Amino acid sequence: MNLQHLITFCTVLIEKSMTAAAQKLFLTQPAVSQQVRQLEEYLGVDLLVRGVRKIQPTPQGTLLFDYAQRVIRLVKETEVAIQTMGGEVSGPLRVATLNSLGLHLLGSIFSLFLKNNKNVKLELEYQKGGDLIKNIGKGDYDIVLLPNAVNEYGEDPEDCEKLPISRDEMWLVTSNSDAVPNTINLRDFPNHPVVTLTGEYPGFENTLLKALKKIGDKVNPVFSSSNVGTVKRIIESGIGWGFLPSHSIKKQVQTGRLKRVQVEDFKYEYDLVCYINKTKSNMKSAQVFLKALEQQKDL
Repeated sequence: MNLQHLITFCTVLIEKSMTAAAQKLFLTQPAVSQQVRQLEEYLGVDLLVRGVRKIQPTPQGTLLFDYAQRVIRLVKETEVAIQTMGGEVSGPLRVATLNSLGLHLLGSIFSLFLKNNKNVKLELEYQKGGDLIKNIGKGDYDIVLLPNAVNEYGEDPEDCEKLPISRDEMWLVTSNSDAVPNTINLRDFPNHPVVTLTGEYPGFENTLLKALKKIGDKVNPVFSSSNVGTVKRIIESGIGWGFLPSHSIKKQVQTGRLKRVQVEDFKYEYDLVCYINKTKSNMKSAQVFLKALEQQKDL
């Protein structure tokens, strides 16, 4: 049993498909199947229920998944800690992002920097996407983390190096106690109370509105907010369903606090990009920060 086998096994359960796991891990489907089978042979138990449409774990598989997630997280946290220590970072590092991204992706990185480096001073600000694009161009920040600025806001920050960090998507989620189907068509979306996150992802909002207009539908939200935490809590309370960035709700979906509803005829993906001011940045600290962020995104 090795770390790669555990990562593969967890990815199979998260993606609920050998094929999808293979695509995410850049492996072949037979290679994924072989790694899972090797785990089963090593442990002497079946870890997956065969013969079902969507992959499901056996009781032993569920137990292994819980422990494997802890092991993977610990390894990743170790890598991040070593990266922050090894970079010998110093001086101020000014970072800015959206509220929805900072809450879920940056807090632990900042903690690691402060624990392992006495000479660094960190600053974090939240602003709207359009303001972040303008201000990093003026040199107000060293790093800005945003969805792809051109696609989402119609602007491209000037004098910035662009580094794609990961790919994310919008998930439709609802309370786990909400009696709704697991799979719908977009036409069904307005027929249930809708809760919306506004202003953070205008490219997504426009794409959704156009898709609904094309089929002759529109949405009248029962609640709207620009704060992702507030929207998440409203959905968890059972008020309605809504789209949220997957990075902000994966843990709630995995633990059953929220239920993901698949929309068969609508999908929205976007790239998370770090924009680095090339003229005024603390480049050494920025480079180490980005290495830590690349590790952290998978935690």
